[in-house]
Amino acid sequence: MRKLFIVASIVSLFLFSCDADKAPDVSHIKIDLVTERFDKKLFDTTTTSLTSYLQQLQSTDPAFTNIFIYQVLGADPKWPADTTAAYVNLFVNSYRSVYADAQKIFNDFSTYEKDIEKTMQYVKYYFPKYKVPGKIVTYIGPADGEGDGIGDSAVIVGLHYHLGKDNPVYKTALVQAIYPEYISRTFEPDHIPVNIAKQALNDIYPETESDKTLVNQMVAKGKRLYILKKFLPGTADYRLIGYTEQQMKDCDKNESRIWDMFVKANLLQAIDKNILKRYIEEGPKTDELGEGAPGNIGSYTGWQIVKKYMEKKPETTAEQLIKLDEEMIFQEAKYKP
Repeated sequence: MRKLFIVASIVSLFLFSCDADKAPDVSHIKIDLVTERFDKKLFDTTTTSLTSYLQQLQSTDPAFTNIFIYQVLGADPKWPADTTAAYVNLFVNSYRSVYADAQKIFNDFSTYEKDIEKTMQYVKYYFPKYKVPGKIVTYIGPADGEGDGIGDSAVIVGLHYHLGKDNPVYKTALVQAIYPEYISRTFEPDHIPVNIAKQALNDIYPETESDKTLVNQMVAKGKRLYILKKFLPGTADYRLIGYTEQQMKDCDKNESRIWDMFVKANLLQAIDKNILKRYIEEGPKTDELGEGAPGNIGSYTGWQIVKKYMEKKPETTAEQLIKLDEEMIFQEAKYKP
């Protein structure tokens, strides 16, 4: 499973410099996705024999059924069929209230299907060679497990991570230990396209561990956010980076102060992993900037550096940008807010 969480080649020559407020026309790019409601298949069954029903699911959709049973739920492939069925049944009975909440929001998934299709049109516009799967599979999984992803044949949507940030399941100690509030606040229905766009970009250009300096890793994060905005031109910036709307406004207002923090503390050339983690990973806050300052502040600044570079080099395409050397971007951007 590729993780989480054909148009003419001339399209690849289209400039990547479309104005941020003017999205390109992607109506000519054909994307047809069919939604398969695995969640309904599993939770709505009235069969008296779950063993035979799971075997039926495995025959009609073996790929995702096996992913769900053995990867999402963590069943042991060596178990007998009836033991596996009992294990799945225990999960289903434990999560009926979560499923009920999901059906209130997603009984009709057509709106979200269209949102995903539109996102994929933009992905194909900027990366014409990207192969978009032919279907969407929705499911309900453990609230302390994984959510959305892109598989070889399907876009995977974990509805249990889109029930609204105030859903009681996200407030439990078990879930908060893995997905604290600064993460679970994004567990909204309209965050589905954001997650899928991130997965598609990581599919195209996998994110790997790096031993580069902090400023170079900031720029690397900034490149991804810049392209993510192109995939989702109508989506507010704060939602792309995972901030609240107020946090984003405060960052924009204090952009020069944020930069001064990195410069005056001699952080830009840091390579210590503990330092890197503080500034380019999700977190509740940035201590040096005060209680209200969000975490992941390095990614925010990296995004601004990339914007400055693209103002100077508007002819750069998405495919070129994602591969450009981060140090070169930093030096040529001459960022100084």
